[in-house]
Amino acid sequence: MPTQQTVIPFAPASTSVNADQLDRAGQTILQLLNKAAGVAEENSRNAIEMAQALSHKLRAAEGRIAELEAQAAAYQEQAERAEQWLHRVYKEIEDRFLRQDQNARRGVPQRR
Repeated sequence: MPTQQTVIPFAPASTSVNADQLDRAGQTILQLLNKAAGVAEENSRNAIEMAQALSHKLRAAEGRIAELEAQAAAYQEQAERAEQWLHRVYKEIEDRFLRQDQNARRGVPQRR
């Protein structure tokens, strides 16, 4: 006995309405991907520009720091020299007044 086989389609036959919907969905997805890629590129450009600007500011700040450190060293040296001079003047005053005071007590005439 011959059996008749029937073929059951896996999916309904594609109609032009279904094809149009698929095409529109595919186009919409591609447009969204292009838009997302554009936004990502713009974000990347902005990040690079910001990084470059910050890098320039950092270099300028490092240069200013070096200038200020040099000035601080110069002022430190100047302060040390001023301290040495103050000590020298103090010793000179101390020696002269103490010597005069001691000589006056001994009755030694002062040199002028």
